[in-house]
Amino acid sequence: MRVSASMESLWQYIQSLSLSERNRIWLADKLLEGTRKEEEETEYISKEEILAGIDAGLKDMKAGRTRPAEELLEELRNGL
Repeated sequence: MRVSASMESLWQYIQSLSLSERNRIWLADKLLEGTRKEEEETEYISKEEILAGIDAGLKDMKAGRTRPAEELLEELRNGL
């Protein structure tokens, strides 16, 4: 059986429950668990690293170290 509910009706249902403080804390922790895992797996690049990459790319272009766009697109299609 497949059931769908809007976020608002889900929230209303949760609010209607008589949850103890301990159970509310448990529920909040479970709701945030997936978000924490995503944050742990996310790799952040600093502004300095981004600017250094752009600078290196511009220097390569000025030095003539380029390749055709078709080659890059083919590489991306094939999953690097």
